[in-house]
Amino acid sequence: MSRPVYFDNNGTTALHPKVLQAMLPYLSEQQGNATSRHIYGRSARNAIDQAREQVADAVGAHTSQVIFTCGGTEADNLAITGVAGALGKGRIAISSIEHPAVSRPAEALRWQGWELDLIACNQHGQVEKSSFVAILENRPDIVSVMLANNETGVIQDVAALGELARQHKAYMHTDAVQALGKLDLNFTDLNVHAMSLSSHKINGPQGAGALILDKRIDIQPLLYGGGQERGLRSGSENIAAIVGFGTACHLLATEVRTHRNKLVGLREHLEHGLCQLGAIIFGAEAERLPNTSFFAFEGIDGETMVMALDKQGFAIASGSACSSDSKEPSHVLLAMGIPPDIARGAIRVSLGNDNELHEINAFLQTLERELARLRKLTAVAV
Repeated sequence: MSRPVYFDNNGTTALHPKVLQAMLPYLSEQQGNATSRHIYGRSARNAIDQAREQVADAVGAHTSQVIFTCGGTEADNLAITGVAGALGKGRIAISSIEHPAVSRPAEALRWQGWELDLIACNQHGQVEKSSFVAILENRPDIVSVMLANNETGVIQDVAALGELARQHKAYMHTDAVQALGKLDLNFTDLNVHAMSLSSHKINGPQGAGALILDKRIDIQPLLYGGGQERGLRSGSENIAAIVGFGTACHLLATEVRTHRNKLVGLREHLEHGLCQLGAIIFGAEAERLPNTSFFAFEGIDGETMVMALDKQGFAIASGSACSSDSKEPSHVLLAMGIPPDIARGAIRVSLGNDNELHEINAFLQTLERELARLRKLTAVAV
């Protein structure tokens, strides 16, 4: 049996061979704790310092602004809950299409007495500037708008929104987990105070991420202990994962633009075929990540199609990997005004650097057959 085709790269990506090679010594012979003063500890510390430089370079930040975490979710939680803890009580505003790693900490703050405002988006999945400006008049203390949506791939003009937030003296955070590796990122140019990143979205290992944080921001840690990461993230560092994250960031400098052009071509070919099959493509009129296509077919259940295509050798998703257990329609699509019956049919193809044109063609042929089969079954049931 041939290996299934992997089309779920927004969920996670394959570990790059060079990343694995860089990690291996820290999974075997380099057993030192980075806080130890002996030669093994110094070696571990040097490895973390190098990785910190690599992550900082990838996003135009200073090494002192990089706080390593166990992933994007922890980085988002630290950005929201950590700042809220330093403020005490206040007001937070987030977009209606945020990842649960942002929306759920914001909801938790509301339970603790914070005021919570949701920033509306339009039918294309873009944050409504008028809604953003109106909410800024409420004087929020914290604002969070993701740079690129994990489901639709729609990109937000965070630099412009961040400038407005700063004018209103608000702390501005962006979840850039999906943007890293697909867009050119510069922390300063985005006009934000904090930015969340994750390793496993860029062919690095799972279990590593970072919060890029303006050093002037007061923030409380989520974890207390040995005082690692400037006292903001205690716990013995996962050296192998951090080294892998740094190496993956280093590889972006030479590979991202080449892969971006290829991915745009593949996505355009895919969506041309999808339109011929009658697909509704969400966010098609907006600027999107080069690898992401989120679509549906009227009368076809998304989960049913995902399972059918899985049996045919294609790994795709029905939405966010982090909330795939939910049977509810995508909150992102509902926020865009998509009817629930259409939203329930949503499936996502997120391409990776290893995908090829022949895989797209095979997918479209299989999709056409499965659509015909499922529609026939539906007709018989009726």
